[in-house]
Amino acid sequence: MVLEEYLKTKQERVDGALGEYLPKRDGFSSEISESMRYTLFAGGKRIRPVLCMASAEAVGGREDMVLPIACAIEMIHTYSLIHDDLPSMDNDNYRRGKPSNHKIFGDGVAILAGDALLTEAFSLLSGTIKGVSPEKNLEIIREIATAAGFQGMIGGQVADLRAEGKTVDMETVDYIHAHKTQALITVSIRAGAIAAGADADDLKALSEYGRKTGLAFQIADDILDIESSREILGKETGRDEGLNKATYPALIGLAESKERTRKLVEDALSDIRRFDKKAEPLRMIARFIAERKS
Repeated sequence: MVLEEYLKTKQERVDGALGEYLPKRDGFSSEISESMRYTLFAGGKRIRPVLCMASAEAVGGREDMVLPIACAIEMIHTYSLIHDDLPSMDNDNYRRGKPSNHKIFGDGVAILAGDALLTEAFSLLSGTIKGVSPEKNLEIIREIATAAGFQGMIGGQVADLRAEGKTVDMETVDYIHAHKTQALITVSIRAGAIAAGADADDLKALSEYGRKTGLAFQIADDILDIESSREILGKETGRDEGLNKATYPALIGLAESKERTRKLVEDALSDIRRFDKKAEPLRMIARFIAERKS
């Protein structure tokens, strides 16, 4: 199996479904629809929805049964990017090689586009999902809400804002990374597995894999902010240092950060050793996270 081909196939599947779930609108809804779709379809690897589908497949599930869940998670992720880029947050002018949402539509519409994507995500999750019982569906909704809310991503973002310009310890950095990034990645994996009927032991193993790959992903992102360029990443680099952000490289340096990433991925692969070849995409994605250049 070749990772590039697997990712491309899954990305196309997600993009097609997102286009159906969020079609273009006319009339009074046209501007907000355009703003939502502008960032939602700006590119990106769709790592979170792909992980959701790969996790389901690892425990014998099907892609189609988790596709609505995967797309809802991508809507939530996209809303967070729109809001992160705002002047009152990270004040980023570019995202995936294009002007950020607020640079095109203005701050007000960008805020509302993010709000609308979050709302649409839970509207999608609340619908009937083929092959997933109402009880499991409610469990998935609750887990995603927790991961995206003040106990997860939002809580991490607040801690990140409050840490700017301050000297912080590793406990603070771990909290920020675990909540701001790791939580949504982990719940992507858990949601796919729950929908596909994973048993308790499989779910525990996949959850550990998710936590470790999620943290590795954020540390790798911190490293890329230092070592990469806007041309490669599609966004401004050096921002973390400029804002004095709480990151692993800032606390322990680049070399140790790279070693932490490598060890996290190694441990994550060990966590899913129990699975057969159906989990090979998860293994490839973990290695990709450690080695990615963009």
